[in-house]
Amino acid sequence: MNALKTVALGKRYGGTWAVDHVTMTVAEGDIYGFVGRNGAGKSTLMRVVAGLSLPTEGSVELFGEVVQPGETSPRLGSIIEGPGLHPNLSGLDNVMCRALALGAANPRAISGDVLEFVGLADVAKQRAYSYSLGMKQRLGLALALVGSPDLLLLDEPFNGLDPEGVRDIRSLIMRLNAERGITVFISSHVLDQLERMVTRYGVIREGRLVRELTVEELDRECSDYLCIQSPECETALAVLERARPDIAFGVYEDGSIRAATELSSDEVGWILAKAGIPVSAMYRHSRDIEDYFVELMGEEPSRGSRAKGGGASC
Repeated sequence: MNALKTVALGKRYGGTWAVDHVTMTVAEGDIYGFVGRNGAGKSTLMRVVAGLSLPTEGSVELFGEVVQPGETSPRLGSIIEGPGLHPNLSGLDNVMCRALALGAANPRAISGDVLEFVGLADVAKQRAYSYSLGMKQRLGLALALVGSPDLLLLDEPFNGLDPEGVRDIRSLIMRLNAERGITVFISSHVLDQLERMVTRYGVIREGRLVRELTVEELDRECSDYLCIQSPECETALAVLERARPDIAFGVYEDGSIRAATELSSDEVGWILAKAGIPVSAMYRHSRDIEDYFVELMGEEPSRGSRAKGGGASC
């Protein structure tokens, strides 16, 4: 079952579509990384999903049920654009207020449980304004967990945190997913942290979803390979497959041949020259995950990240 599904979801401000008819799916059990530039529409989409903003068009489904515009589901918890704390209340009182607002049967016990889980039990009676930024993020997580949600929306939870704080929040997110079975939808610019925990990605660009992919698909996209271009692509592929049946080959839509890195360019040149097949370009391709996402988001990748040895890009 999908934990979250949007169908042609759109949010327009004046003549601008902040979210431009996005259809996306988040499977139950996923840690879904939502990636995009500032202003791409990440927070706006999350606000619409959470019922904090009305959609202009489209629909939202949570666990197979259509959510009415502006409606908040009890199966959803969120931290969007900050945790929304009361600074003059203690950590415990912040969580208690949330539990009482949700009509929890035993608010004190529930508050103690979530504060213990996020590691704030020892400072629960301190006022929130005295908390560090990392502690405030953990308190925000505690607030989001009060209603025992099945899906968490986390908007840039690593912003402003030092390395220790980032590690703590990442660890909590992974524990929530593994121990409590909570599906997590997380937007972040910290790609190296997403890489350590995400199971699927979605990339948004100028309000439009440009790509969804699994970790396995991302690994294939970013793996090193030898790119071969020939005006006789099909014949070249057949010759190479006969000569080296132990090597994995693939073909792009533009006719470029992709070969595993075990195959050297010298050997490919020799095999194809012997068969009388011309080669228009050949080079070894290398791209890291950051450059891949930067390209999808519509920014320029770092120089030299696409190919080693020149030639046209696959």
